[in-house]
Amino acid sequence: MSIKLCISLMIVAALITVVMAEEKGTYTVNVTQNAKLGNYMTNVTFFTLYYFENDAPGTNSSNCNGTCAINWPPFYVENLIVNPQLDIEDFSVFTRADGQKQIAYKNYPLYFYIGDKKAYETNGQGVNKAWFVINPKDFPPSNS
Repeated sequence: MSIKLCISLMIVAALITVVMAEEKGTYTVNVTQNAKLGNYMTNVTFFTLYYFENDAPGTNSSNCNGTCAINWPPFYVENLIVNPQLDIEDFSVFTRADGQKQIAYKNYPLYFYIGDKKAYETNGQGVNKAWFVINPKDFPPSNS
């Protein structure tokens, strides 16, 4: 087989892989639903994303550092692909004080919760009356 043919076949295989991933709905941010909380945002493996009420939106900074960031790890992915129910323009990336990158939604930094051990868990909802799931249609909440 010629080198040109091999390269062409590799390119076609890569394109097919990308198309198949998109058809399966492989998004780095999803919208998931549960009976109690309604719609909420999750990552590609359906772990819940949270916002911290003590973060000041629009400041490109997080108030969750040190031990807080261990319990509430910042959410970041290199190639953000959002569910069609979401608008990619509502997402941004900023660099935290510790040098890590973090993704924000409507200027609110996004986090995981260490207490969520498997997909679809929402154990962080309401923790310290400061951590909440994100319903994209009702966000930001009127009390923030």
